Amino acid sequence: MKSAQKRRNICCYDCCIRCIGAVPYPSLVATLLCYAGMALFCGCGHEALAQTEELVETYFARDPKDFEVMASFIKYFQFVIYGLASFFFLYGILLLAEGFYTTSAVKQTFGEFRSTQCGRCLSLTFIIVTYILAFIWLAVFAFSAIPVFFLFNMEHTCHNINILAETTPSINQHSWICMDARQYGLLPWDAMPGKSCGMTLAAICKTSEFHTTYDLYIATFAGAGVTLLALILYLVPTTYNYAVLRFLGRKGIR
Repeated sequence: MKSAQKRRNICCYDCCIRCIGAVPYPSLVATLLCYAGMALFCGCGHEALAQTEELVETYFARDPKDFEVMASFIKYFQFVIYGLASFFFLYGILLLAEGFYTTSAVKQTFGEFRSTQCGRCLSLTFIIVTYILAFIWLAVFAFSAIPVFFLFNMEHTCHNINILAETTPSINQHSWICMDARQYGLLPWDAMPGKSCGMTLAAICKTSEFHTTYDLYIATFAGAGVTLLALILYLVPTTYNYAVLRFLGRKGIR
């Protein structure tokens, strides 16, 4: 009786070890990072764009026609964000499933399970698509740094204005220090005023709208970086597993 119970315990233990060994931990971590990064990028990016529209409309443009193009772009990109969130949610599930497949095929965990030519072709397809997405997302990562750079410069300029205001008795002596939204493509060149200068600019930097927008863009930039890291992390195990499967296929193991 005790011997049978012991054999059952050993069998259960072996099954647990096999199941744990079949988990693609790098792909699992990459999936969690991808979801966390996309949550930051999409959620904070959506709100940052809305705050940007309000900030530009309030402080940098008097005529609604001046920011009409920018408002249309923001609405369009917000819809793109919805599509990106849905796509990466589904793609993360597919890559995790593919990670389970290749890990199981490499380790040959489940009895006579072997990889097939179709399975290796599918793995190669995922690798190529993920490489393409990584290059595209590298551009998105760089693009998301632009508003952070703009707001950082704006905050730095406000800091300089505050220092000059403490040391210079006349406000008009540093009213030439400006931030021009037209230089960054936010507004057309004929937009009025299109820029903010002196103590008016310093007052804008003290508003809650500015700090909220700045923090949201930083979070968006960080989310894009985490997503890029997740895509790279996907590529490492999937490429390795595919190389092993190709090696096994050449040896005639089907």
